[in-house]
Amino acid sequence: MVQQNGFAVWLTGMSGSGKSTIARYIAARLRQVDRRVEILDENELNLLLPENSESPEGRATVVRRLGYLAELLTRNQIATLVAAVSPSKSLREEARRTVVRFVEVFVDCPTEVLIQRDTTGRYKKALSGEIPNFIGITEPYEPPPSPEVLIRSDEEGVEEGAHKVLQALFDLGALNAEEMKTIEASRVQMELLERPKQQPLVSKKRQKPSKTPPPKRLLAVKPSKPPRAAPEKPSAKTGKAAGKAKPSKLAKKPAPMKKPASKPANKSAGKPANKPAKKKPVAAKARKKK
Repeated sequence: MVQQNGFAVWLTGMSGSGKSTIARYIAARLRQVDRRVEILDENELNLLLPENSESPEGRATVVRRLGYLAELLTRNQIATLVAAVSPSKSLREEARRTVVRFVEVFVDCPTEVLIQRDTTGRYKKALSGEIPNFIGITEPYEPPPSPEVLIRSDEEGVEEGAHKVLQALFDLGALNAEEMKTIEASRVQMELLERPKQQPLVSKKRQKPSKTPPPKRLLAVKPSKPPRAAPEKPSAKTGKAAGKAKPSKLAKKPAPMKKPASKPANKSAGKPANKPAKKKPVAAKARKKK
């Protein structure tokens, strides 16, 4: 088994720049090569956040706690992805000194675009003064001067930005050649799977076969006639059978007539033999008397 070394990818940037989305995408790619991955998202770790996390002191506590957790996980050969605003440059450098394998990723996006993207309304509330100590509006953000990876989320897609991070991990030796080949192959496969959803022409081609069923239905109607002809043949047979059955019924009716006729015929066949024998002598006697 190939030894897997832990590392930490620290994604920093203003709120809404796309840090969490890119972290989830990278985690999915690393799991494809059987890497153990953990995501530390400051928006999901409510139990670790102090009550005054929006204050400068509270944000410093959040960054230190995330750095401590990242060091524990990487020490146990786990790939750790940290998604945090972490506006202070000095605190990020402190986390770099704590973690052995540290990759800083700056997810940059203009403030105007972030305001347009905002669906929670936090930027508008911060501009109106409803939210104090908001990074990028009322509090400064210190961008990293020389990060390992720079992603411009207003110009680059999630997959393109994540590929930059994976390439940087490979260049630093955190990923080996076999793992990178597997990730690249799976990346191409997913592109092929996603193309039919993006291209409308494919859906039109799928609609064409829907027009072909009508001729199939016509063909299906034609064979339906022979079954109708088939019952006609048995109907003819049944007609013959009925014809046979009708005379059979007529034969049954005259049969009783023939039977009584046959009986007297048999009796008359016996009697006329005696009657003419009796009448002839009577006629002869009458003639003799005359």
